[in-house]
Parts: sequence; structure tokens; C-alpha cells
Amino acid sequence: MSLSIPAPLEAELDELVTRYPQKRSASLMFLHTLQEHFGYVSPEAVEWTAAKLGLAPINVFELVTFYPMFRQEPLGKTHIKVCRTLSCALAGASDLRKHFCEKLGLDAKAHVPQTTPDGNFTVEFVECLAACGSAPVVLVNDTLCEKVDASKADSILAEGKSGGAQLRAAGTLSK
Repeated sequence: MSLSIPAPLEAELDELVTRYPQKRSASLMFLHTLQEHFGYVSPEAVEWTAAKLGLAPINVFELVTFYPMFRQEPLGKTHIKVCRTLSCALAGASDLRKHFCEKLGLDAKAHVPQTTPDGNFTVEFVECLAACGSAPVVLVNDTLCEKVDASKADSILAEGKSGGAQLRAAGTLSK
């Protein structure tokens, strides 16, 4: 195991265990905390968690693979979530995701989150982003972009390439 846990993080996790009647009950919170710190849950984090909580690694791995909020690979610096639920689907979300993928050299037919080789972008389809009236919508990092068309998608990519997808809350690009 080559996972290096900073002392303050390990202390936080040790304190977390004290809140539960059994160590294993802290598993989900461990995983959330490790993902928040490292950006994803690596195989080493699974093994470390299992050892720390007195579990078999498969018991922790089952949680990581069952719950969709856990990522097993790092995300790109700019995380593009394209809503795929009904309103967005009817407004062209599939074509929009395909546009992002093609522009970034990703497989538009893949049904999993994909990250560019340079680690700058991750594109994925997600369930409802709760902005049905302004479909199709895209969440770029933590900024909601509404009524996204190919032109706005290109602007999102340009902004991401320039260092960070600094988008205004209204869903338009800065500058």
C-alpha cells in the first residue's frame, strides 16, 4: 500500500470512528472523506480503509462500486455534467454530450464518465440537474449553465482550456 494519509486527515478519520457503535459503520464516511481529500477513491484508499476498519478489502470495494457518488478515477480539472433526463433529452442533451465528446476526442458512444488524456476535462451524462425550464443544462464544476447549445458548449471548452471554466452564475461565460 502506497497511500500516504496526512496526519490531520487520519486524526479526523480516527475521530469519525468514535461516532459509531461499530468501526465498520464508519465505512461510507471514510470513503466520502478520502474522496473529498484525494478527489477519488483509489484501490490503495480501499485497502487502507479496510485495514483501518478491520474489514476485508472486498467489503469496502463493494461500497465504492455500488454507490454512484464514489469515483474510482480522478476527474478532469473541468468537470462537465450534461443532464440527460426528459426535458434536457428533448432539448438535445444527447447531441450536446456528443458535441463535447467529439471536440475533446472522447468516445461519444461510451456511457461512463470520460476524462481527456491531459486531465483537463471530464464529460459525463447525469440525472436531473433541476433546471428543466431552461434545458438543456450543463453543470460545469459547480456552475449551472442553462440553454446550452453548440456555441455555448464551445465557449465552455475554451474557458476550460484557458485555465478554469470561470462561469457566471447565470450560466454565461466570464470576460
